[in-house]
Amino acid sequence: QVQLVESGGGLVQPGKSLRLSCATSGSIFNFYVMGWYRQPPGKPRELVATITSRGITVYADFVKGRFTISRVNAENTVLLQMNNLTPNDTAVYYCNGKRNTGIYWGQGTQVTVSS
Repeated sequence: QVQLVESGGGLVQPGKSLRLSCATSGSIFNFYVMGWYRQPPGKPRELVATITSRGITVYADFVKGRFTISRVNAENTVLLQMNNLTPNDTAVYYCNGKRNTGIYWGQGTQVTVSS
């Protein structure tokens, strides 16, 4: 069974940083694309960033220059470093992985940015 498990969410003040982690069951190389999505309160889920198995990244315009997605292949993990957070970044953040057998989602981790 394919599993993606997020961690690292929490409550943080505006301007601060947070790092999310997504651990995959099995080898991360089974996924040709991995990404982070988020769902703000009352809004639909939206793309935050993706990274391919070759390390090619794509970012939503609203996080460019603030967020960085990366892969730690030896740990079968995808990270999302989030800097200069604002209240608009408050959302449930979901890890996503695509492989030949389908598309997989983690359970989500809550990020709340508030003073």
